[in-house]
Amino acid sequence: MQTGHELFIHELNDMLDGERQLLEALQENAEDSTRGELKKAFEQHRQQTEGQIGRLQQCLQLLGEQPEDTECYGIRGLIQEKKAFTEEDPSEDLIDVFNVGAAIKVESYEICSYESMVDMAREMGHKKVAQLLGQNLKEEQQTLKKMEAFHKKVKPERMMTEEQEQQAQQDRRSSRSASRSSSSRRKRAA
Repeated sequence: MQTGHELFIHELNDMLDGERQLLEALQENAEDSTRGELKKAFEQHRQQTEGQIGRLQQCLQLLGEQPEDTECYGIRGLIQEKKAFTEEDPSEDLIDVFNVGAAIKVESYEICSYESMVDMAREMGHKKVAQLLGQNLKEEQQTLKKMEAFHKKVKPERMMTEEQEQQAQQDRRSSRSASRSSSSRRKRAA
């Protein structure tokens, strides 16, 4: 690889593979979800992803390039995190929490990739390619906002064990009393 154009083609193929990997992952996330609205969001994004794959293929065609076999290791790693997590036999509510967090990671990764590719396409004068990639970028940004909203709502049923909660209460009490004693020392010093 010697030129920016070659890097750009590599990035297009990398993202094409990443989006293809996500088709299956999004289907699994939808099936795993216990909340109807979350299931629907994953299903909708899966449909968007199909359109994104089509636009990436169209970009390659516009540039006179054929899709190449390449593996998107970034997306592969995020998918592997999910597999490792499910081996821990998590409760249903934790699966939803994990899936939302994982989706935020994926969307952030995709946004960075698309921003870079849009910039490269513009620098090389590929206006139609930049437009198509910009459409994918916009959809990823919208999905990130949706997932961030879910992140505020989707919480574990139990944050800690009883023992951990007792320890946390004890730590808070200790912290408050230490804060009060340093405050009273400052007042006496003044």
